[in-house]
Amino acid sequence: MSSKERRTVPAEAIEIYNKYIHGEISRRSFLSGAKKFAVAGLTASAIVEALMPNYAMGQQVSREDERITASYVTLPSPQGNGFIRGYLVRPFSANSRSETPSQLPGIIVVHENRGLNPHTEDVARRFALANFMAFAPDVLTSVGGYPGDDYQGGQLFRGIDNDKKFEDIVASALWLKNRTDCSGKIGVTGFCYGGSVSNQLAVRLGEDLAAAVPFYGGAPAAADVPKIKAAILAQHGALDTRLAEAWPAYDEALTAANIPHEGHLYPNSVHGFFNDATPERYNEGTATEAWTRTLDWFNKYVRG
Repeated sequence: MSSKERRTVPAEAIEIYNKYIHGEISRRSFLSGAKKFAVAGLTASAIVEALMPNYAMGQQVSREDERITASYVTLPSPQGNGFIRGYLVRPFSANSRSETPSQLPGIIVVHENRGLNPHTEDVARRFALANFMAFAPDVLTSVGGYPGDDYQGGQLFRGIDNDKKFEDIVASALWLKNRTDCSGKIGVTGFCYGGSVSNQLAVRLGEDLAAAVPFYGGAPAAADVPKIKAAILAQHGALDTRLAEAWPAYDEALTAANIPHEGHLYPNSVHGFFNDATPERYNEGTATEAWTRTLDWFNKYVRG
Protein backbone atom coordinates (compact mmCIF):
# COMPACT_ATOMS: atom_id res chain seq x y z
CA MET A 1 0.00 0.00 0.00
CA SER A 2 1.21 3.51 -0.76
CA SER A 3 1.21 6.25 1.83
CA LYS A 4 -2.10 7.47 0.45
CA GLU A 5 -3.60 3.98 0.80
CA ARG A 6 -2.44 3.39 4.40
CA ARG A 7 -5.30 4.08 6.80
CA THR A 8 -4.63 5.59 10.20
CA VAL A 9 -8.15 5.23 11.61
CA PRO A 10 -10.21 2.07 12.15
CA ALA A 11 -12.48 0.84 9.35
CA GLU A 12 -15.44 1.19 11.73
CA ALA A 13 -14.75 4.92 12.03
CA ILE A 14 -14.73 5.23 8.23
CA GLU A 15 -18.12 3.53 8.17
CA ILE A 16 -19.47 6.06 10.69
CA TYR A 17 -18.18 8.85 8.45
CA ASN A 18 -19.95 7.27 5.46
CA LYS A 19 -23.22 7.21 7.41
CA TYR A 20 -22.69 10.83 8.41
CA ILE A 21 -22.07 12.11 4.88
CA HIS A 22 -25.07 10.15 3.60
CA GLY A 23 -27.33 11.78 6.16
CA GLU A 24 -28.01 8.60 8.12
CA ILE A 25 -26.68 10.11 11.36
CA SER A 26 -26.27 13.67 12.63
CA ARG A 27 -23.06 15.63 13.07
CA ARG A 28 -23.40 15.13 16.83
CA SER A 29 -23.67 11.35 16.41
CA PHE A 30 -20.67 11.33 14.10
CA LEU A 31 -18.52 13.23 16.59
CA SER A 32 -19.74 11.03 19.43
CA GLY A 33 -19.00 7.90 17.42
CA ALA A 34 -15.48 9.08 16.62
CA LYS A 35 -14.74 9.33 20.34
CA LYS A 36 -15.32 5.58 20.69
CA PHE A 37 -12.34 4.88 18.49
CA ALA A 38 -9.91 7.23 20.19
CA VAL A 39 -6.85 5.37 21.38
CA ALA A 40 -3.41 6.31 22.64
CA GLY A 41 -1.84 8.58 20.07
CA LEU A 42 -5.08 9.00 18.10
CA THR A 43 -7.55 11.43 19.65
CA ALA A 44 -11.16 11.85 18.60
CA SER A 45 -10.36 15.23 17.06
CA ALA A 46 -7.52 13.64 15.07
CA ILE A 47 -9.89 10.98 13.75
CA VAL A 48 -12.44 13.59 12.69
CA GLU A 49 -9.75 15.69 11.01
CA ALA A 50 -8.43 12.64 9.15
CA LEU A 51 -11.89 11.72 7.87
CA MET A 52 -13.09 15.14 6.75
CA PRO A 53 -12.36 16.22 3.15
CA ASN A 54 -9.31 18.28 2.30
CA TYR A 55 -10.09 19.68 -1.14
CA ALA A 56 -6.83 21.56 -1.51
CA MET A 57 -4.87 18.36 -0.98
CA GLY A 58 -7.05 16.43 -3.42
CA GLN A 59 -6.82 18.91 -6.27
CA GLN A 60 -5.04 17.47 -9.31
CA VAL A 61 -5.79 20.19 -11.88
CA SER A 62 -5.64 23.83 -10.86
CA ARG A 63 -8.55 26.13 -11.64
CA GLU A 64 -6.02 28.41 -13.30
CA ASP A 65 -4.49 25.67 -15.45
CA GLU A 66 -3.79 27.25 -18.84
CA ARG A 67 -4.58 24.01 -20.64
CA ILE A 68 -8.32 24.37 -19.97
CA THR A 69 -11.12 26.89 -20.31
CA ALA A 70 -13.81 26.76 -17.64
CA SER A 71 -16.95 28.71 -16.78
CA TYR A 72 -20.18 28.43 -14.83
CA VAL A 73 -23.27 28.14 -16.99
CA THR A 74 -26.95 28.30 -16.05
CA LEU A 75 -29.48 26.57 -18.30
CA PRO A 76 -33.23 25.99 -18.23
CA SER A 77 -34.71 22.90 -16.63
CA PRO A 78 -38.48 23.26 -17.06
CA GLN A 79 -39.29 19.75 -15.81
CA GLY A 80 -36.94 20.10 -12.85
CA ASN A 81 -36.39 23.08 -10.59
CA GLY A 82 -36.67 25.64 -13.38
CA PHE A 83 -32.94 26.08 -13.99
CA ILE A 84 -29.66 24.34 -13.24
CA ARG A 85 -26.16 25.78 -12.89
CA GLY A 86 -23.03 23.83 -13.60
CA TYR A 87 -19.32 23.89 -14.34
CA LEU A 88 -18.38 23.62 -18.02
CA VAL A 89 -14.80 22.73 -18.94
CA ARG A 90 -13.07 22.27 -22.30
CA PRO A 91 -9.45 21.85 -23.30
CA PHE A 92 -7.99 25.21 -24.27
CA SER A 93 -6.59 23.77 -27.49
CA ALA A 94 -10.09 22.90 -28.72
CA ASN A 95 -11.06 26.59 -28.61
CA SER A 96 -7.88 28.21 -29.86
CA ARG A 97 -7.23 26.65 -33.24
CA SER A 98 -9.83 28.60 -35.16
CA GLU A 99 -12.83 30.89 -34.75
CA THR A 100 -15.04 27.80 -34.74
CA PRO A 101 -14.48 25.66 -31.61
CA SER A 102 -13.67 22.00 -32.22
CA GLN A 103 -16.46 19.53 -31.53
CA LEU A 104 -15.66 17.19 -28.69
CA PRO A 105 -17.42 14.26 -27.04
CA GLY A 106 -19.18 15.35 -23.85
CA ILE A 107 -19.14 13.90 -20.35
CA ILE A 108 -21.66 14.71 -17.62
CA VAL A 109 -20.02 14.50 -14.18
CA VAL A 110 -22.51 14.01 -11.33
CA HIS A 111 -21.50 14.79 -7.76
CA GLU A 112 -22.22 12.92 -4.55
CA ASN A 113 -25.17 13.80 -2.33
CA ARG A 114 -23.61 17.07 -1.13
CA GLY A 115 -23.61 19.25 -4.23
CA LEU A 116 -20.97 20.42 -6.66
CA ASN A 117 -17.96 20.46 -4.38
CA PRO A 118 -14.34 21.18 -5.42
CA HIS A 119 -13.53 17.49 -5.92
CA THR A 120 -16.23 17.06 -8.57
CA GLU A 121 -15.08 20.20 -10.34
CA ASP A 122 -11.54 18.84 -10.32
CA VAL A 123 -12.74 15.61 -11.96
CA ALA A 124 -14.38 17.69 -14.70
CA ARG A 125 -11.06 19.43 -15.31
CA ARG A 126 -9.32 16.06 -15.55
CA PHE A 127 -11.69 15.11 -18.37
CA ALA A 128 -10.82 18.32 -20.21
CA LEU A 129 -7.16 17.37 -20.05
CA ALA A 130 -8.15 14.04 -21.61
CA ASN A 131 -9.66 15.98 -24.55
CA PHE A 132 -13.33 15.74 -23.58
CA MET A 133 -15.69 18.57 -22.77
CA ALA A 134 -17.26 18.09 -19.37
CA PHE A 135 -20.27 19.55 -17.60
CA ALA A 136 -20.75 19.09 -13.86
CA PRO A 137 -24.25 20.24 -12.79
CA ASP A 138 -25.11 21.27 -9.25
CA VAL A 139 -28.49 19.91 -8.14
CA LEU A 140 -28.36 22.35 -5.21
CA THR A 141 -28.78 25.25 -7.65
CA SER A 142 -32.38 25.92 -6.62
CA VAL A 143 -31.35 26.36 -2.96
CA GLY A 144 -28.33 28.55 -3.63
CA GLY A 145 -25.79 25.96 -4.78
CA TYR A 146 -23.09 24.08 -2.92
CA PRO A 147 -22.63 26.00 0.36
CA GLY A 148 -18.94 25.30 0.87
CA ASP A 149 -19.55 22.66 3.55
CA ASP A 150 -20.36 19.03 2.80
CA TYR A 151 -22.60 18.52 5.83
CA GLN A 152 -24.68 21.60 5.04
CA GLY A 153 -24.76 20.54 1.41
CA GLY A 154 -26.16 17.18 2.43
CA GLN A 155 -28.87 18.85 4.49
CA LEU A 156 -29.89 21.01 1.52
CA PHE A 157 -29.76 18.02 -0.81
CA ARG A 158 -32.30 16.07 1.23
CA GLY A 159 -34.74 18.98 1.09
CA ILE A 160 -35.07 18.95 -2.71
CA ASP A 161 -37.56 16.75 -4.54
CA ASN A 162 -35.74 13.70 -5.94
CA ASP A 163 -37.65 13.66 -9.23
CA LYS A 164 -36.87 17.31 -9.88
CA LYS A 165 -33.21 16.77 -9.10
CA PHE A 166 -33.11 13.99 -11.66
CA GLU A 167 -34.88 16.13 -14.26
CA ASP A 168 -32.18 18.77 -13.71
CA ILE A 169 -29.57 16.15 -14.63
CA VAL A 170 -31.56 15.08 -17.69
CA ALA A 171 -31.78 18.71 -18.83
CA SER A 172 -28.02 19.08 -18.33
CA ALA A 173 -27.25 15.99 -20.39
CA LEU A 174 -29.46 16.97 -23.32
CA TRP A 175 -28.12 20.54 -23.23
CA LEU A 176 -24.55 19.25 -23.46
CA LYS A 177 -25.40 16.79 -26.22
CA ASN A 178 -27.01 19.51 -28.36
CA ARG A 179 -24.30 22.15 -28.02
CA THR A 180 -22.64 23.08 -31.31
CA ASP A 181 -19.20 22.46 -29.79
CA CYS A 182 -20.19 18.92 -28.76
CA SER A 183 -19.86 16.01 -31.16
CA GLY A 184 -23.37 14.90 -30.27
CA LYS A 185 -22.12 11.86 -28.34
CA ILE A 186 -22.15 12.00 -24.56
CA GLY A 187 -21.34 9.83 -21.58
CA VAL A 188 -22.00 10.16 -17.88
CA THR A 189 -20.08 9.34 -14.75
CA GLY A 190 -20.78 10.00 -11.11
CA PHE A 191 -20.05 9.01 -7.56
CA CYS A 192 -22.43 7.49 -5.00
CA TYR A 193 -25.60 9.52 -5.72
CA GLY A 194 -23.99 10.44 -9.01
CA GLY A 195 -23.27 6.77 -9.69
CA SER A 196 -26.91 5.86 -9.16
CA VAL A 197 -27.95 8.78 -11.37
CA SER A 198 -25.56 7.55 -14.08
CA ASN A 199 -27.45 4.25 -14.17
CA GLN A 200 -30.82 6.00 -14.09
CA LEU A 201 -29.78 8.36 -16.88
CA ALA A 202 -28.85 5.37 -19.04
CA VAL A 203 -32.40 4.07 -18.57
CA ARG A 204 -33.99 7.43 -19.28
CA LEU A 205 -31.96 8.56 -22.30
CA GLY A 206 -31.69 5.27 -24.16
CA GLU A 207 -29.82 5.81 -27.43
CA ASP A 208 -29.13 9.46 -26.55
CA LEU A 209 -26.44 8.27 -24.12
CA ALA A 210 -23.39 6.43 -25.46
CA ALA A 211 -21.80 5.24 -22.20
CA ALA A 212 -22.06 5.40 -18.42
CA VAL A 213 -19.41 4.82 -15.76
CA PRO A 214 -21.10 4.68 -12.35
CA PHE A 215 -18.77 4.71 -9.35
CA TYR A 216 -20.31 2.95 -6.33
CA GLY A 217 -23.83 3.68 -7.56
CA GLY A 218 -27.05 1.78 -7.05
CA ALA A 219 -28.41 -0.23 -9.97
CA PRO A 220 -31.71 0.59 -11.69
CA ALA A 221 -34.73 -1.66 -11.33
CA ALA A 222 -34.25 -4.94 -13.22
CA ALA A 223 -37.37 -4.27 -15.29
CA ASP A 224 -35.79 -1.03 -16.57
CA VAL A 225 -32.45 -2.49 -17.64
CA PRO A 226 -33.62 -3.43 -21.20
CA LYS A 227 -34.21 0.29 -21.83
CA ILE A 228 -30.47 0.92 -21.55
CA LYS A 229 -28.56 1.37 -24.81
CA ALA A 230 -25.38 2.85 -23.31
CA ALA A 231 -22.27 0.78 -22.59
CA ILE A 232 -22.00 0.38 -18.80
CA LEU A 233 -18.78 0.25 -16.77
CA ALA A 234 -19.62 -0.27 -13.09
CA GLN A 235 -16.91 0.32 -10.46
CA HIS A 236 -17.22 -0.71 -6.81
CA GLY A 237 -14.99 -1.17 -3.80
CA ALA A 238 -15.04 -4.78 -2.64
CA LEU A 239 -15.31 -3.57 0.97
CA ASP A 240 -18.43 -1.57 0.07
CA THR A 241 -20.37 -4.73 0.74
CA ARG A 242 -23.95 -3.64 0.09
CA LEU A 243 -23.23 -2.41 -3.43
CA ALA A 244 -20.63 -5.08 -4.16
CA GLU A 245 -23.13 -7.80 -3.30
CA ALA A 246 -25.78 -6.18 -5.51
CA TRP A 247 -23.53 -6.10 -8.60
CA PRO A 248 -24.03 -9.74 -9.77
CA ALA A 249 -27.78 -9.21 -10.22
CA TYR A 250 -27.17 -6.06 -12.30
CA ASP A 251 -24.49 -7.89 -14.27
CA GLU A 252 -26.95 -10.68 -15.02
CA ALA A 253 -29.66 -8.23 -16.14
CA LEU A 254 -27.23 -6.37 -18.42
CA THR A 255 -26.08 -9.65 -19.94
CA ALA A 256 -29.66 -10.77 -20.57
CA ALA A 257 -30.37 -7.44 -22.32
CA ASN A 258 -27.22 -7.78 -24.51
CA ILE A 259 -25.81 -4.48 -23.22
CA PRO A 260 -22.03 -4.02 -23.50
CA HIS A 261 -20.77 -3.83 -19.95
CA GLU A 262 -18.05 -4.54 -17.43
CA GLY A 263 -18.01 -4.52 -13.67
CA HIS A 264 -15.02 -4.27 -11.36
CA LEU A 265 -14.87 -4.96 -7.62
CA TYR A 266 -11.61 -3.51 -6.35
CA PRO A 267 -9.98 -5.25 -3.38
CA ASN A 268 -9.06 -3.31 -0.24
CA SER A 269 -11.32 -0.45 -1.38
CA VAL A 270 -14.21 1.17 0.45
CA HIS A 271 -17.08 3.38 -0.60
CA GLY A 272 -15.53 6.59 -1.87
CA PHE A 273 -12.21 5.03 -2.90
CA PHE A 274 -11.82 7.46 -5.82
CA ASN A 275 -12.16 10.64 -3.77
CA ASP A 276 -8.61 11.83 -3.09
CA ALA A 277 -9.95 14.69 -0.96
CA THR A 278 -10.93 12.12 1.70
CA PRO A 279 -7.61 10.35 2.32
CA GLU A 280 -8.92 7.74 4.74
CA ARG A 281 -11.24 6.39 2.03
CA TYR A 282 -8.99 7.05 -0.95
CA ASN A 283 -7.07 4.14 -2.45
CA GLU A 284 -4.49 5.53 -4.85
CA GLY A 285 -3.82 2.29 -6.70
CA THR A 286 -7.49 1.52 -7.16
CA ALA A 287 -8.35 5.09 -8.15
CA THR A 288 -5.60 5.16 -10.77
CA GLU A 289 -6.75 1.88 -12.28
CA ALA A 290 -10.40 2.95 -12.24
CA TRP A 291 -9.57 6.28 -13.90
CA THR A 292 -7.62 4.55 -16.68
CA ARG A 293 -10.56 2.23 -17.30
CA THR A 294 -12.94 5.19 -17.30
CA LEU A 295 -10.99 7.06 -19.97
CA ASP A 296 -10.56 3.91 -22.06
CA TRP A 297 -14.31 3.25 -21.83
CA PHE A 298 -15.28 6.76 -22.90
CA ASN A 299 -12.69 6.81 -25.66
CA LYS A 300 -14.12 3.58 -27.02
CA TYR A 301 -17.83 4.29 -26.72
CA VAL A 302 -18.18 8.10 -26.67
CA ARG A 303 -15.28 9.25 -28.81
CA GLY A 304 -15.11 6.17 -31.04
